[in-house]
Amino acid sequence: MNTFNKGLIACAVTTALTIPMTAMATNGYFAHGYGTKNKGLAGGGVALSQDAMAAATNPAGMVTIGSRMDIGLALFSPSSRGYSATADAAGITDGTPCGVNCPFTFGGNATAQTGESDNDYFLIPHFARNWMLDSEQSVGVSVYGNGGMNTEYQGGVAQHNDGAGNAITTAGTFGAGTAGVNLEQLFIATTYSRKISNSASWGASLMAAYQRFEAKGLANFGGFSANNAALTNNGVDTSTGFGFKFGIQGEVAKDVTLAASYQTETDMSKFSKYAGLFAEGGDFDIPATLTLGLAWNITPKSTFTADIQEIYYSDIKAIANPISNLVGPSNSCATGTASRCLGASDGAGFGWTDMTIYKLGYQFKTADDMTWRVGISQGDMPIPKSETMFNILAPAVMETHLTFGFTMDTGSDSEFTFAGMYSPKSEETGANPLNPSQNITIEMTQYELEASWAWKF
Repeated sequence: MNTFNKGLIACAVTTALTIPMTAMATNGYFAHGYGTKNKGLAGGGVALSQDAMAAATNPAGMVTIGSRMDIGLALFSPSSRGYSATADAAGITDGTPCGVNCPFTFGGNATAQTGESDNDYFLIPHFARNWMLDSEQSVGVSVYGNGGMNTEYQGGVAQHNDGAGNAITTAGTFGAGTAGVNLEQLFIATTYSRKISNSASWGASLMAAYQRFEAKGLANFGGFSANNAALTNNGVDTSTGFGFKFGIQGEVAKDVTLAASYQTETDMSKFSKYAGLFAEGGDFDIPATLTLGLAWNITPKSTFTADIQEIYYSDIKAIANPISNLVGPSNSCATGTASRCLGASDGAGFGWTDMTIYKLGYQFKTADDMTWRVGISQGDMPIPKSETMFNILAPAVMETHLTFGFTMDTGSDSEFTFAGMYSPKSEETGANPLNPSQNITIEMTQYELEASWAWKF
């Protein structure tokens, strides 16, 4: 490899590892797709591998793409993410204790409350390189953001002037100052792929994962935590772990390819600084995923893709355990069951359910050097109506994603690819479990633009 390529790889990997990749990703907290071509098809393409980011979707496809390097950067905007809470019919003053099941309330005194998160723009880089060992096998490395979540609701500081020169200070969303969370997940996939025949292949990846997390403004939950010193406002904590991804793809009829990939649950080290927030003493593993799909070459210049993906959020207690474990009328932390307090062995979480996503994509050539893509994906949000209160921190309500993109050859061995995504406003409304006379609505809209460059060797 020449000096230029070595330097480019080093620069790309360093950038991917150092640029903050925080975002509220779009299928729960997972990204809607991986790689610019994949994103142009709404995340579809488990049976249509086209670049060195294929390992993030299906490692079996790496042996079909040749030796190449892909570098990309996305501008992601989870805009208008926030919440609204209706007026408190009980007339309880903000922050006033109201019994063991209601340490505080939103709104209060017939006033409604709204909040919109700060931080509307995030840069998300990716890098991937594939080497053909010979005509039958390849090895590659792919570095990318798997997903994340970010909210920051200002509070505990002077917000505005009352007209008489007095600064008005709000207590914050949960009555303890600025509230929010920040989760970042980075994956490094090292992949081996091999052909089974001229039209079929398999692949496997070792997935090294790195997480960063921080929580703020949750001190009023201290009485419901097994370790309130490790609940909130402890700065950034990190976690590492490993998992595996396996894939297979092959032509089953003329111009029709079927494929499947499975990523194991990633066992992560615990967030010790937040052992009083996440169940099992700060455990926050990454759930398993399963993807099935097909690619149909309708004509020599056009291809249709259809994928079904399942994300198994229900297997991760910190994500799946319901808020009723905390404040339910029976067998909860509030009624004396210590194992269901925040951070305990069966502590309350975000109440997320498994998520199934359906993805359709279509790409077509208008010239030998120009390929266009469109796509749509649809999935039911993982947040039940009963879980809106805690999910103010993580309003993962997105369901529909509309995408487009193109690839333009810029030389005999290079290309430029672009993709755009729009996810229209989605919301969920449910009763506040700490104050059932009040309804809470969480909502979000999303946009993303991504560009990447590729070199073929």
